[in-house]
Amino acid sequence: MLLWVLALLVLCVILWSYTRKRQPKIEDVTDKYIFITGCDSGFGNLAARTFDKKGFRVIATCLTEAGSTALKAETSERLHTVLLDVTDPENVKRTAQWVKDHVGEKGLWGLINNAGVVGVLAPTDWLTVKDYREPVEVNLFGLIDVTLNMLPLVKKARGRVINVSSIGGRLAFGGGGYTLSKYGVEAFNDCLRRDMKAFGVHVSCIEPGLFKTGLSDPVKTAEKKFAIWKDLSPDIKHQYGEGYIEKCMDKLKGTVSFVNVDLSLVVECMDHALTSLFPKTRYAAGKDAKIFWIPLSHMPAVLQDFLLLKQKVKLANPKAV
Repeated sequence: MLLWVLALLVLCVILWSYTRKRQPKIEDVTDKYIFITGCDSGFGNLAARTFDKKGFRVIATCLTEAGSTALKAETSERLHTVLLDVTDPENVKRTAQWVKDHVGEKGLWGLINNAGVVGVLAPTDWLTVKDYREPVEVNLFGLIDVTLNMLPLVKKARGRVINVSSIGGRLAFGGGGYTLSKYGVEAFNDCLRRDMKAFGVHVSCIEPGLFKTGLSDPVKTAEKKFAIWKDLSPDIKHQYGEGYIEKCMDKLKGTVSFVNVDLSLVVECMDHALTSLFPKTRYAAGKDAKIFWIPLSHMPAVLQDFLLLKQKVKLANPKAV
């Protein structure tokens, strides 16, 4: 019986892969505008370059002038860059008006909300409310503000909205504002998807696993932890023990093989969500997301806790409170 079940599962995977490769796509992209946030580096930068090559009329936002200049040097004259800080409401409004004037009656076929920051990843009792604000402001409220301002243009084109979340939006793997913001993105995405169905607007969510980008730099993450450690009370330092951060970094070295280095896996999901006649509701990107994180998010909490706590460093004096 088990062999028959396994054979059926294999057949389903083969059929799924076959149909996915041959799914019908929109025919002409050369007259379609797409707006991508966070294009200085990482997923956004690769997406802007990829979709420019495919013929889309890309409007790419960058946080810095240097990022904008570098992107322009690698792309065609079709691509336009705009400096945008998604946490600045006036900047968002001005940008939306510029986009409206630029795209005219064609509207906006694609809105890709990619801009994001990690913030501080540290034990919860090390943090203050201030430590939670940056990732929530950028990843959640910034995404919402951009979406609300661009939505009339997307509705005009009966286009697509693509929100880049994370496996951290499915399963909270560490203290700090990052996973909180991504849980919020997932909720906003679901509400938006249902509200936009009547307008013919497709809304998709991409959930990348762990990828090697500037956001996931372990050195920068450790530097932020060290900065917080300096100001912790003697009691908390005693509970965690000297060398706690160094031990955490050693633990991370054992997970290097699970980090995805091919950023195109995420851009391929964006491409499918933009061009397929039948875009998916959610896309898991990266082998770790598909094999470990997403399945684990459906498991009982006791199993989640057991597996995730095994990866944590033991405290030196947890009873010293």
